[in-house]
Amino acid sequence: MKFLSKLAAKNLFRNKLRTLISIVVIAFAVMMVVVLRGFVLGMIDSMFELHIQYNSGHVKVIREKYEQKQRLLSLNYPVKGFENEGIEKMQQQIKELSEIKETIPRIKFGAAVSTKNKLITMMGWGVNPTKEVNFTDIEDYLVAGRMIKEGNKEIAVGTDLLTKLDAQVGDKLTIVYTTSWGSFKGSTVKIVGELDSGFKLLDEKSFYLPLSQAQKMLVLPDQATELLVETNNYRKVAKVMPDLKRLFQSQGVADDYLLKRWDQGNSIIQYLQIGRKIYNLIYIFVILLACLVVINTLLMIVKERRSEIGMLSALGLKSREILILFILEGLVLGVVGSFLGVIGGGIATKILSIVGIDYSAALADMEAELLMRPIFYPQFKMSNLIFSFILGVIVTTITAVIPAKKAADLNPTEALRN
Repeated sequence: MKFLSKLAAKNLFRNKLRTLISIVVIAFAVMMVVVLRGFVLGMIDSMFELHIQYNSGHVKVIREKYEQKQRLLSLNYPVKGFENEGIEKMQQQIKELSEIKETIPRIKFGAAVSTKNKLITMMGWGVNPTKEVNFTDIEDYLVAGRMIKEGNKEIAVGTDLLTKLDAQVGDKLTIVYTTSWGSFKGSTVKIVGELDSGFKLLDEKSFYLPLSQAQKMLVLPDQATELLVETNNYRKVAKVMPDLKRLFQSQGVADDYLLKRWDQGNSIIQYLQIGRKIYNLIYIFVILLACLVVINTLLMIVKERRSEIGMLSALGLKSREILILFILEGLVLGVVGSFLGVIGGGIATKILSIVGIDYSAALADMEAELLMRPIFYPQFKMSNLIFSFILGVIVTTITAVIPAKKAADLNPTEALRN
């Protein structure tokens, strides 16, 4: 094997330009895989994170009948706790389960404000300020004022919604809404914070209100429209589900409540999960395109060295050893090219992970319900570099089998006659 390794390395340097071209092409392909995979992982994980933070939690607890009414922001089917004892006790019992980190109650309701020219509709989020800040990064989006505080009759409003309302931090607004009893009511609240998140759902349509105030205004004592459950690891939420289901069954409310995992019931999330698998095939395809150059290089070497191959066979080199010789040449090309590609791709990904890629213009016409950051930050991970390097080496080596098999199958007599 040592002899074959030295011979393979020596053969590659016979035509340095051709070898260099092969290495450069492989390096470019691997670099593209590193950058593309970093971008895709960054985009998908970012959308997963936003979906979990502002929509589903790791597990969402809602009433069975509420699922069909939640787009209407119905208050008729709130989470009331076990045996209608309130969500506070329900949260305590859920947090006693293993792997449960936190519970986040929310009340989502429709509201409106009448201005001089028109009626502006909004969506209110009644939240526990401390839990909401810890679970999401909402406080990072404050551009003026502060986040709401529990017990106060105040709101934090998206920056685009403030523009529509022709209001600013410090102003007071009278909002109208429908209570859980179906009656219309109005309340005056103070604007204490302005949020600029880059998400249409939050910036153009929503405002935050302390949970206790929302419960009081909407006549939902110790209730919420949804209860989000945060686990220690959202990727392992399937392990937590049996314990949650057993808890609800033991309380006799399994048929009344629905437990929805973050990755269920949302078509966009499911498409992204499928897309991640499809992209793995695309990475292989990119490397395969580069390997066409490797195949061509090795086939030309086989053609140029027919007599030499015949002589080696005549001197006792077996077909299997000739096969290994050319596979080793492909392996060397793959290792060198993949290593250079990983270095170049790693540098490019690291830079992009800091500066980001601005997609705000492309997202301007997107639906408000689609949660996507206006700036994507590709992920720079060592695992991505290792994955790309191994993929480049394996695919290059496998494709080298084609010309290697051709060399191994040469008849020594015919090769020497040429």
